[in-house]
Amino acid sequence: MCGIAGFLCPPGAMGENALRDLAQGAAAQLARRGPDDEGLLVEPESGIALVFRRLAIIDLSQAGHQPMASACGRYVMVYNGEIYNYRDLRADLEAAGERFRGHSDSEVLLAGFARWGLVPTLERANGMFALALWDRERRRLHLARDRMGQKPLYYGRIGRSLVFASELKALHHHPDFDGGLDRGALALYLRHGYVPAPHCIHPGLRKLPPGHWLELSAESDVESLAPQAYWSVQQAAQAGQARPFRGDTAAALESLDELLRDAVRLCLVSDVPLGAFLSGGIDSSMVVALMQAQSERPVRTFSIGFEEAGFNEAGYAAEVAAHLGTEHSALTVTPDEAQAVIPDLPRIYDEPFADVSQIPTFLVSRLARERVTVSLSGDGGDELFGGYTRYLVARSLNRWQGRLPAPLRRLAAGAITALPVEAWDGLCRTAGRLLPERRRVGQAGHKLHKLARVLAAEGPADLYQRLVSLWQEPGLLLPGVAEPATLATRPEDWPRLGAYSEQLFLLDSLSYLPDDILVKLDRASMAVSLEGRVPYLDHRVVEFSWSLPLDFKLRGGQGKWLLRRLLARYLPERLFERPKMGFGVPIGAWLRGDLRDWAEALLDERELAEAGLLDAKAVRRAWQQHLAGRHNWQYQLWAVLMFEAWRRDLAAAGSP
Repeated sequence: MCGIAGFLCPPGAMGENALRDLAQGAAAQLARRGPDDEGLLVEPESGIALVFRRLAIIDLSQAGHQPMASACGRYVMVYNGEIYNYRDLRADLEAAGERFRGHSDSEVLLAGFARWGLVPTLERANGMFALALWDRERRRLHLARDRMGQKPLYYGRIGRSLVFASELKALHHHPDFDGGLDRGALALYLRHGYVPAPHCIHPGLRKLPPGHWLELSAESDVESLAPQAYWSVQQAAQAGQARPFRGDTAAALESLDELLRDAVRLCLVSDVPLGAFLSGGIDSSMVVALMQAQSERPVRTFSIGFEEAGFNEAGYAAEVAAHLGTEHSALTVTPDEAQAVIPDLPRIYDEPFADVSQIPTFLVSRLARERVTVSLSGDGGDELFGGYTRYLVARSLNRWQGRLPAPLRRLAAGAITALPVEAWDGLCRTAGRLLPERRRVGQAGHKLHKLARVLAAEGPADLYQRLVSLWQEPGLLLPGVAEPATLATRPEDWPRLGAYSEQLFLLDSLSYLPDDILVKLDRASMAVSLEGRVPYLDHRVVEFSWSLPLDFKLRGGQGKWLLRRLLARYLPERLFERPKMGFGVPIGAWLRGDLRDWAEALLDERELAEAGLLDAKAVRRAWQQHLAGRHNWQYQLWAVLMFEAWRRDLAAAGSP
């Protein structure tokens, strides 16, 4: 795992010293992504500067140093990630006559590009990566990103320079960077809590979509170039439904067990200490169970808990760890310790980012880094196997939309929201004592209020928007700003899949997974120089999941039906059959308590008005309602707070 960046200018447009200064400034900003080594390539005659910071994982010697030139000297590469099947690729290349200096996956990948070409090599590679390949002969720069978007890659133009980087902070040193804001991207952020690809918060910059590559020259018009796909989850979904799995449950279990076991096995390749995050939920427990089944020593596992019972899964994780025999480390985090992370979030996430689980994700990454350099994660299981509650809710609501008149749905929504979130939580806790644990609902008030929001939806696209939106109408906070269209708002472009629920799986896999879940993991882990690996996102597992009939995912009022059956081979059901809790923090209560002064300063009406971006009166109205307990605006306000903290941090760093 590493950090990369680069600058390409017209030949002669920038001298060697200026190019080197740009490269060194970018390298300094990426130091946490790669504390073990730094490499620069500066060729003023070509106008190219390549930047590399290394977190050494495979082949710790200098043979893995980058920028790395191919044996023929034509190609130079900087690359961030891991190619899990690099040993198989190396064997194929050696059979074709290639010889290697070291044992790194970087050298294998580069040799593949030189012999097979860019796209054929990407199609053979199984891993996570973002890379830049410079062709010295043609003076062309190629950018590419892994299939599911596990590793980040920004690109675009700043002044006359074509730029790219793992993180935006690596580009702030450019003399023409002005810190401008794309207000359309800001509208998308307020809706989703993240800026969806290909958009970027800064105009002129964008994100390379997962599974795509792009060829550029110093003169390229970035705005007019369309990245090319070498793989897409959309095609995988359509192919899976065109050739569905025909076996019975036993055959499906065997196939899934074999695929997941091999995906985990590949993720265990490392020359440094390795462990796993363990929340005690289905996804992380499955990953740890498969790790332990293939390890001769106890696997190192890590979890954190909170003092607030409704947000604490540490006890479940400890039970799973004890059953599997892992070497478990757990930390109970106090509110003060969690809140101490908040001032660092703008620097860690680079763009405005408002998923509150960014806090525990950083804390568990920091805990793991005390013992290991690589940690496996259970991310992706929800999108592939139907784990989110909203999939079941959406399926039911989509069926009932035509049967239940809109006025009645609105009336029901009003009745739900008449009680605050905290009141519903109390009622459900009391009622829950009469139910078995597996039937109890965590954070019930929040979920009921979310249900109320979607009851009045009109049609499939509106229903999905309501399910995934923070601010339902970002325009109320950004008067006069047009929100850019996304795939979620264009149902006419949705691929034809068998069921509405499956369309939601796909929409989440195309945006929420890469732009929220994987961003959260990447930035939090890289902030402490930890590599996060995600076995569920092995493309073979993804493709298999899309061939499974929906009944293997959603059944009996539960998601992940087949995954649950598989996990039961490794764990007693009592250890994982319980309500989904999520990985959050009690941010609503904190905003009314210890974080109130911090939030008040960021939401100062005069400051907001002077900035001229958000409607200060609309923000203050939501803030006062939240403080009074009349409405729980916790997640909407968190989005505003994270934006304001990010904006002021950027300004303090010297950008307007």
